[in-house]
This record gives sequence, C-alpha cells and structure tokens, in this order.
Amino acid sequence: MKSMKSDIARLPVLDAFKAIACLLIVLHHLSVYGPMSDVAYPLFPGLIDWLYQYGRMAVQAFFVMAGFLAARKLAPLGISLVNSPWPIIGQRYARLAIPYFAALTLAIGCAALARNWMTHASIPEAPSLPQLLAHVLLLQDLLGQEALSAGVWYIAIDIQLFALTALLLCLPGRIGLPSEKTGAMTPVLVAALTLSSLFVFNRNPSWDQTAFYYFGSYGLGMLGYWASSSRHSARWLALLAGLVIAALLIEFRNRIAVAGVLALLLAVSKPYSGLESWLVYRPLAYLGRISFSIFLVHFPLILLVNVSFFHFFPQQAVANAYGMMLALGISILGGGVFHKWVESRTFSRKLQLLLPAGLLASSLLAASGVS
Repeated sequence: MKSMKSDIARLPVLDAFKAIACLLIVLHHLSVYGPMSDVAYPLFPGLIDWLYQYGRMAVQAFFVMAGFLAARKLAPLGISLVNSPWPIIGQRYARLAIPYFAALTLAIGCAALARNWMTHASIPEAPSLPQLLAHVLLLQDLLGQEALSAGVWYIAIDIQLFALTALLLCLPGRIGLPSEKTGAMTPVLVAALTLSSLFVFNRNPSWDQTAFYYFGSYGLGMLGYWASSSRHSARWLALLAGLVIAALLIEFRNRIAVAGVLALLLAVSKPYSGLESWLVYRPLAYLGRISFSIFLVHFPLILLVNVSFFHFFPQQAVANAYGMMLALGISILGGGVFHKWVESRTFSRKLQLLLPAGLLASSLLAASGVS
C-alpha cells in the first residue's frame, strides 16, 4: 500500500492485487466496527463472520507487495543501491506524511462529530498531546498510545520495514567488505532476516508491534522479486516455495500462507509484465492506484455512515445492510477525491508546514468538544 509518485513504471498486476486487498480491508473494518454490522448480522452471519475473521489477512498482501517494490527500487539486480540509509528513510517518511497528516485530521474531525450522535466503542476519544505526538512520529503502538484511526498501525510498520531494509542493505559496505562481495550479501542478509521472522519473531505475538514480526511477509516479497529476475528463476522459486512450506509445517499461520502464495504469484507474473496489462480490468487497476488513499480515509467515512444509520435506522437490518454497501461506495469515492487532491499533489513548503498545525488545531477543537 504505497503512497508513491514513483518514477518506476507501474505493474498492473500489483494494482489489481492492491485493489482486491484494499476492498477486503474496508469490508473487514465494516464487519468489525458497528453498529451497522451488528444490526445487519442476522441477514449475512456467515459472510460477516468470514470478513471479521479473515478479511484482515489482506494486510499481508500489502506487506508482500511493499517488499516486492522495495527490492525493485533499492536493489533491482540483487545488489544494493543504498549508500546512506537516512536520506531515503527521510524521503519515505516525507512522502507518507502529507496524506497521513491530512487523513488523521479528517479522522479526528469525524470522530468529534460522531461522539455528538452516538456512544460506541469504535469511536476514538479526542486525542491527548502525547497521543498526537506519538502518531506524528508513527510510534503510537510502540509507546502504547491508542490509535486515532483504524489501520494507522500499518503505516507505522511500513516505515519500520522500509527503514530496517535500508539499514540492512547498507550494512555490507559499512563493515568494510570488498565491493565484489557486497552485492552477493544483499539477498543473503534479507533471506537471513526473513528466516528469523518466519521461524522466530512471527511466532511470538509480543513482537507484533515491530517490523521483525512482519519481515517474513516483506522479505518474501523481496526474495520473490529477485528470484523472478534470476537466470535460474525456477530453482529459486522452488526454494522459496520450500521455505514457505517449511514455515507452515513448523506452525501453520494463515497470514504466512497468504503471504507465501502472493509472493510466488507476483514472482511468476513478473516476466510477463507486457501481458499482464491485458489481464487487469481497468477499474480494478484504478482502485489499485488509489488504494492507499482509500485505506487512509475509509475509517472516518464509514464511521459517519455508521452514525447516520444508527440515528435513522437503529434496528432495521435491511437498511443497515444497504448502509454497509453505501459505506463501501463512499470509501471508494472519498479515496478517489483524496488521491486527486492530496496524495498525488505536490504541495508548497508553506502548506506542508501548515499540515501539522492543522492536525494540532483539530485535536484541540476535538478535545474542547467543538465540532
């Protein structure tokens, strides 16, 4: 789920997977955060239960795709292009910050409105200053601060994964290895950390607020990219498949099964990038392009739809089922508008500096009860 205006050509198959994963995440959150799903539950108990239980697995797809794109950008031939990690980490944060701050401002405002209409566990409280600062630094989970919007944990983990990868890729050069050996070390280091995650960190829930827990999925995406580019791709893909199977035999985890299958699908489809554009339905490709914007704004928007239907149709199951579909449509529409006017735009330095000020002002207004 990247917020990128990349100079690298887009991959249509990635956009298709992003679109499907994004829609599943929105539907998962609709099933989790009521009250519409609670009222509509008797109509579709099996579907809502499935979305509640398994819809969240789509996040693993975003980690795999993020790793796939990181390998493509930072080490496309398996040889690290990272000389100094800090500038590219800063660039990554800056690229995310503008849409992220704007989405947080929207989330805080919508939550303030919702609290005037409804009392429900899904509505975040007005943020405290420490909570707000933790979100600005993307450290809210590590610092034990309650999330201001559903899914912001993913953005924090994305930054951690990117930073960890950048640091890892510059390591061979920093420890003084000869230049002819530093290239070979890049896939080895990524594979080692991927193995550590799959067999150790990902099996221990106490690590789930750190990049080490999720690097298994991210690393599979990176390894899949390199395997597909190798002259011996069939061998490397077989080895990658064996790695996934071994991890699942040690402890079966749905999230790793999803990540492994997607990494292999991406690796297999990469050599046919000219053909894949014919196989991806255009609206699906568009949804993939705006998936990050949909991800950012969908929760505050479905919160407002929830509040409206709770107020006007508190017990009507059919009406609330239509409300859930309406919330999905509004999330897509809102994501499209947000992508056009926020994510895909280049803002002046002055406006960039105003965004944190606007975020702080909205938080103060929410805390004071003004909506």
